[in-house]
Amino acid sequence: MKKLLILAALAAAPVSQPALAQSAPATHSVAVQHRDLDLRTEAGAKSLDRRIWRAVVEVCGTAPDFDLKGKNDVRQCRADTRQLASAQAEQAIADVTRAQRIQVTSIRK
Repeated sequence: MKKLLILAALAAAPVSQPALAQSAPATHSVAVQHRDLDLRTEAGAKSLDRRIWRAVVEVCGTAPDFDLKGKNDVRQCRADTRQLASAQAEQAIADVTRAQRIQVTSIRK
């Protein structure tokens, strides 16, 4: 009889996900520092890209594996956020390269 009551109680309990499985609210803005990088080099640009990706992941957060809609929302957030951040990075790189002097050298002797 006890086993039957326990099974009935378990069957009647609502099936839900634990509250602890939800991710914490994502931060909506992160500043990516790049003054220490030489954006005129490929290595500097790659370092900036890695920093941007880490910031994108932090800003968009994560979703639990069982939440397919949440996973899709995070994926879309990351794609959109990275696109905007990459445009800003390209502008920063362009600004750095414009600040350089243009060296004109004759190709004739």
